[in-house]
Amino acid sequence: MQDNEDPKRIYLKTYILAFLIFLSLRQNIIMKFNITLILLIIACSLNAQYKFEIEKQVECTDVKSQDRTGTCWSFATASFLESEVMRQGNGRHDLSEMFVVSNIYKDKARNYMLRQGKANFSQGSLSHDLINVAMKYGVVPEAVFSGKLAGATSHDHSEMEAVLKGIMDGLIGRKKLSKTWPSAFNCVLDTYLGTAPEEFSYNGKTFTPKAFSESLEIDHEDYVSLSSFTHHPFYKNFVLEIPDNYSNGSFINVPMDELEAIVDNALDAGYSIAWDGDVSERGFSAGEGIAVLPVDAGRDDVFENPAEEIVVTQEMRQDKFESYETTDDHLMHLVGKSKDQYGHEYYIIKNSWGEISDYKGFLHMSAPYFKLKTVAIMVHKDAIPKDIKQKIKTL
Repeated sequence: MQDNEDPKRIYLKTYILAFLIFLSLRQNIIMKFNITLILLIIACSLNAQYKFEIEKQVECTDVKSQDRTGTCWSFATASFLESEVMRQGNGRHDLSEMFVVSNIYKDKARNYMLRQGKANFSQGSLSHDLINVAMKYGVVPEAVFSGKLAGATSHDHSEMEAVLKGIMDGLIGRKKLSKTWPSAFNCVLDTYLGTAPEEFSYNGKTFTPKAFSESLEIDHEDYVSLSSFTHHPFYKNFVLEIPDNYSNGSFINVPMDELEAIVDNALDAGYSIAWDGDVSERGFSAGEGIAVLPVDAGRDDVFENPAEEIVVTQEMRQDKFESYETTDDHLMHLVGKSKDQYGHEYYIIKNSWGEISDYKGFLHMSAPYFKLKTVAIMVHKDAIPKDIKQKIKTL
């Protein structure tokens, strides 16, 4: 992921610069103004590229693609758990995102029915939902349950979501429901994703999903979700008001600077973070592998030259959230820290859109972008600094 410029490219630039200087001095065919202009253009071109130095990086599994699904939350949190399992010394495993998705749909259907259709029923969820599945149903390896039917090479949930939503909305209008509707719903779900195993063999052993989760030492009580908004008191728990929080998950509210301090402390101690935030800014480009908040957002070279960024305040965060300029568009896995050639700090993010950009599916998110556009994080509770933990009465 480190951006080292090709030595051949550097040599070529240097050669061209030297040749132009020689030509202008020896033959006197270029006016001084033009010489200055050319030298400025070349000097800019020499710096017209982000150069990142990795400072911290937590071990993580390979980049995957969520394809045509809205299941970034499952990919991000599964990757987060995979890193947690490695950190605890329990091996490298590729966990099935779709096993979790399948169980979440069943839970959403029941919630949607009990609330008589006055609830969110979509592909989106949050990190704590995967943790809840791991606790209640367990987890399985990708090799055991991929969620792809025979012959499929990628995921596409657009039709499945439409069919499942149609079933639920059709049932909501009835005066009385039978007890058989969950079986019909599950049958459709299994038709699209396959039937999840109740028991399976893996690495020479036989597991149930719950037994496998226990063998990886995944303890749901170890993980906490945190956010930073002023419409709730700091250092207390609150239900974050975003559509995908269908399960009314609880978040610990801390000041913006302390949210960042928790992430920094976690990375320094070898922990990674599940990140939930907004990726709709003009300064975000997965294709370029960059997420920045430049003061001049209209610059043509936003993804080429590091430049001055917005100074983010707590009030600014709140305003962007309440005006819908910050929404929980996307979840990703935060795995490290980096600096550019001018010393600006960034977070290294593992995305789930395949191995795109020069960074092969990773991107560098500036500290200002993190401060303004982070909706929430999930982290191991032991990664929270002691001074902050002492302020939180629920830990």
